[in-house]
Amino acid sequence: MRLAELSERSGVSTATIKYYLREGLLPPGRRVTATQAEYDEEHLRRLRLVRALVQVGRVPVATAREVLTAVEDETAGQVDRLGAAVGSLPHGPAPAPADPATAAAEHTAEEVLRLLGWGHHPENPAHGMLVSALAALGRLDYPCGIEHVLPYGRAAATIAEHELAVIEDLDAPTTQLEAAVALTVLYEPVLLALRRLAQAREAGRRFGSGTETETNDGPPHEAEGR
Repeated sequence: MRLAELSERSGVSTATIKYYLREGLLPPGRRVTATQAEYDEEHLRRLRLVRALVQVGRVPVATAREVLTAVEDETAGQVDRLGAAVGSLPHGPAPAPADPATAAAEHTAEEVLRLLGWGHHPENPAHGMLVSALAALGRLDYPCGIEHVLPYGRAAATIAEHELAVIEDLDAPTTQLEAAVALTVLYEPVLLALRRLAQAREAGRRFGSGTETETNDGPPHEAEGR
């Protein structure tokens, strides 16, 4: 397909596609003339991934390039490539080493990971992200002990098992890695939304609101006597 068709099928403007090509986010097309190239389904799939990272996930272009470079690195094993790709995604600020709350958060994180059987991997950017979040909770005196954090880890393990099972059904290793990156970026807002909906549902169940609310059993009950 030519550039115009690639633009039409992807919903991405030709100017943006040319920018992605210049920045190395898309591989070059097959040159057919001095000024024209042809693109295939692989370009379309990659373009959709780039769009998901940059436009939906708000991943900077330079970071997206790092992620895609890791995905394409055939000299590394699949686990290493996945780790490098996901590790290149934004993870927030690093923990403040001199902060007393950081030391407590480090202990909590290590113990939670030990109980989950995940091992201790401080070089993983997600580890620093976890420590920073726990330190912030600790500074505000919110519950963030091992017993508070462990259920989140168990829930995360269930989610990870589901995601990797979905990814495993895809054909090629590169496609699997691209899907893993896309799911990491695109499903985080889904998880956040579902968590907030679940909190609202559980809060209504525990505390009540003094008003009629819809339940899973059907529509709100009408008040007696109506």
